[in-house]
Amino acid sequence: MADSTLWWLAAGALVALELVTGTFYLLMMALGLAAAAVSAHLGLALTGQWVTAALAGGGSVLIWRLLKKSQPAAAPANANHDVNLDIGETVQVDSFHADGSCSVIYRGARWDATLAPGEATTPGRYTIVEVVGSRLILKTTRTSTSGA
Repeated sequence: MADSTLWWLAAGALVALELVTGTFYLLMMALGLAAAAVSAHLGLALTGQWVTAALAGGGSVLIWRLLKKSQPAAAPANANHDVNLDIGETVQVDSFHADGSCSVIYRGARWDATLAPGEATTPGRYTIVEVVGSRLILKTTRTSTSGA
């Protein structure tokens, strides 16, 4: 069997293994084996084929790692694995119902809201700390005072 055929079979085996495992580095190594197969077709000696496989496969792995390191890190997800842009926004509470809940106007619509545990039912500005279904959970907005 020709050297090039062995290189092609080995490259195909690595591609199949990569499909099963999802390891992108195996694909880079298969690229090196394919380069060795091409060098065998070009009549390079067996030693040259091995050097070609090592340089092409190892070089592509190194280049891939450098590219991965140059990419910015992914933004961390919150505990619920979603992004809720409402958290941190402020609303004005004018009055509370007898059960401690309230209604607020937020984003042009009326929302039901309740206070986080330990909060006093005092009208004023509140910060959205959680959204449960369609209900806002609020905490008192803290304002900093400077001693001038």
